[in-house]
Amino acid sequence: MQNKTGKISVHTENIFPIIKKFLYSDHEIFLRELVSNAVDACQKLKTLSSIGETNMGDAPLKVSVHIDKENKTLTIRDNGLGMSAEEIEQYINQLAFSGAEAFVEKYKDKADANIIGHFGLGFYSGFMVASQVEIQTKSYKDAPAAHWTCDGSTSFTLAEGSRTERGTDIILHINEESAEFLETYRIQQLLSKYCKFLPITIEFEEKAINNTHPIWTKKPSELTDEDYTSFYSELYPMAPAPLFWIHLNVDYPFNLTGVLYFPKITNSIDAEKHKVQLYCNQVFVTDNVKDILPEFLMLLHGVIDSPDIPLNVSRSSLQSDTNVKKITQHISKKVSDKLKELFKNDRADFEKKWSSMDVFVKYGMLSDEKFAERAQEFCLLENTQGIFTELKEYVEKVKIAQTDKDDNAVILYTNNVETQHSYLQAATNKGYDVLKLEGILDNHFVNYIEQHFEKVKVKRIDADSIEQLIDKGTTRESVLNEEDTKKITALFESIEQPKIKLTVKAQALAPEDSFVAITEDEFMRRMKDMSAMQGMSMFGDMPTSYNLIINSNHPKATSLLSMDEGKQKASTQQLIDLALLSKQLLQGEQLTQFINRSIDNL
Repeated sequence: MQNKTGKISVHTENIFPIIKKFLYSDHEIFLRELVSNAVDACQKLKTLSSIGETNMGDAPLKVSVHIDKENKTLTIRDNGLGMSAEEIEQYINQLAFSGAEAFVEKYKDKADANIIGHFGLGFYSGFMVASQVEIQTKSYKDAPAAHWTCDGSTSFTLAEGSRTERGTDIILHINEESAEFLETYRIQQLLSKYCKFLPITIEFEEKAINNTHPIWTKKPSELTDEDYTSFYSELYPMAPAPLFWIHLNVDYPFNLTGVLYFPKITNSIDAEKHKVQLYCNQVFVTDNVKDILPEFLMLLHGVIDSPDIPLNVSRSSLQSDTNVKKITQHISKKVSDKLKELFKNDRADFEKKWSSMDVFVKYGMLSDEKFAERAQEFCLLENTQGIFTELKEYVEKVKIAQTDKDDNAVILYTNNVETQHSYLQAATNKGYDVLKLEGILDNHFVNYIEQHFEKVKVKRIDADSIEQLIDKGTTRESVLNEEDTKKITALFESIEQPKIKLTVKAQALAPEDSFVAITEDEFMRRMKDMSAMQGMSMFGDMPTSYNLIINSNHPKATSLLSMDEGKQKASTQQLIDLALLSKQLLQGEQLTQFINRSIDNL
């Protein structure tokens, strides 16, 4: 062939500065692009061979990556289709044909533009790290080998090449700023990140680095439980075994494959996110899938692979598209269907795993109305006796004994069985059922219950005295007369609390109920907790106020009023401190004084 020099067919000189400047922050993707191109060349050859248009021979198709530190080159080699000089002219020199000019005009002034992978520019990503790029290639057709070189300007040379076997070498002469890509560990890291599951064998340091047939490319009927758990360990080597998994395999109206795993979720939601990996034809794209999965589904782990998910030009994030919405809805339904199936098939096992699923299911119900509707069939509530009940069923259950004078069914709950034991005991003494709602989302979930079930109230057991929590409308007569009630209220109000605001209230309760208790208004506590969780200041910065409830029917009420003034004041202080202590509000100097006072009275 005749040697040739010329200009790449772009009508502006600005294409390479744009590539280097705007993509520098993501310059490692050059290796993904060039290896993916090499894999494409191998797969196309395989397709042509399968339909009898060529014979690819006995040598297995593969892509190899080589570092030459002495010559400062990085080579990506394949034995795929190869190219003729004419094909280089068409696919390399004409740089995406006439679209390139309009493309450059559109993006040249946008410093945030990500352009690799668009208009055929994947090959040119090599210029982000190379001062010169060479192509040594020989086509599978009967054509001379070709050698193309370019130094990052729009000038190139095209001559006869030295390659004797079919395939292509892309030789990058790594520039000084990108010397890291001549280090073995760095290339190994990138190949492991981007090329771990490519369908053609990738060799580096004479070793195959990829799994060419990951389980999501196989039929579920071909796989065992061990296959799924082994693959999970391959993805997340340090993670405990998953609870279960969902195999995705859709070919209409969009193409989607993958395996989603349900991990053992902790109460730290943010730490669990970004564990689902997105692939496009087995090429890793990103693990930030917020535009594909609803927020709550990002708590899952695993892999999604779809050529129908529209990526931006850099393949690093997603573009808005109707297919994405359909895929999102499909995955959400598959997850809820799987949970429903597990619940119906083996409820006992489902209950054992509920503590690891609780946060996920509630997160889904709070953020996705369609999921919430389906989840009501398997969302469980656990009471303090360890008995699980479906959400709908539990609402009906509490109506029997826990309906107040306004015909509201009152659901009682504790967020800490140990520290709220005295309140729990008061509730169980009345024959009331109490739920355990101890998760980080439960403060929001109680709102969900109240909003989605008519005439239902949810109250924490320390929000008021038990008789006020479920007000049956009956009035209990007080042992103390009106004057003594005022006296005992004034007595407790006279004890100053330097750090805590206490509103003193006397109530005629059952004699066996606590003499003195600290309660916290349900609405204000809930608003304050949610504001603090969301980083808002409207309620979060407000000082917490508490009610100090005096049981005027307790036997000690009368005896306290009969004491002399000195003993009366000391006893009142001790009673308040005991109430604060049971609420874990007695701290610092007050706690020290209480301990010393208690020891002195022994």
